[in-house]
Amino acid sequence: MIQWQKSSFSGGAAGNECVELAHRDGTLLLRESDEPDRILPLSPVGLVALLRRIRAERP
Repeated sequence: MIQWQKSSFSGGAAGNECVELAHRDGTLLLRESDEPDRILPLSPVGLVALLRRIRAERP
């Protein structure tokens, strides 16, 4: 069973709007709580690139 960890930056007191991260077989897994069956597999380098892109586009 995959153990998901909620991001500390996620909003919503009732568990809504959560981004969750897990680790399995050397791959990082990312999902949004709204669509738990939609999982994005990432390498550690891929996750860093994604986070940098998101930060660069923030106002």
